[in-house]
Amino acid sequence: MSALVPLHPAEATTPARGVVYIHACPRALSPHVEWALSEILGIEVTLEWTPQPIAVGMVRGELSWQAPPGTGAAVASALGGFAPLRFEVTEEPTPGREGERFAVTPSLGLFRATIGIHGDVMISEDRLRSAMQEAAGPQEFNDRVSGLLGQAWDDELEPFRFAGDGNSVRWLHQVG
Repeated sequence: MSALVPLHPAEATTPARGVVYIHACPRALSPHVEWALSEILGIEVTLEWTPQPIAVGMVRGELSWQAPPGTGAAVASALGGFAPLRFEVTEEPTPGREGERFAVTPSLGLFRATIGIHGDVMISEDRLRSAMQEAAGPQEFNDRVSGLLGQAWDDELEPFRFAGDGNSVRWLHQVG
């Protein structure tokens, strides 16, 4: 019979930190996004919405958060149902847990990646071996690795990111 190994005290008490980037949201949908974030974070969330210059009728907003590990996935899951939202959610690594990045666009859907302590996308050995075995040649291998890195999402979101340069980020911390 094996004994359960208790969590390291830092793993149980260290909150995760992350950022939600709403790159493009229909103005009418913005209160629903705030309600969803409020529900997940357990605090009232009011974003500073600014016009998204490259998408008429759309607004953008950012929110930095601190909450239990796994909150990034909960945020991405909740916001994923709000089409035609374009957004990214990041969660920094915590003791005993890698970070995560989620990116969503209407045309591509959801991308999820594990993020290491230095902010790099981490691709597992098995996924790389699979890409090597399934690729018919060097270009197809490059395309597969590009997919594992989320390049298509970065390409689609980059104009929306650039259009938001200079906007402020607000930090909100979960209480209790």
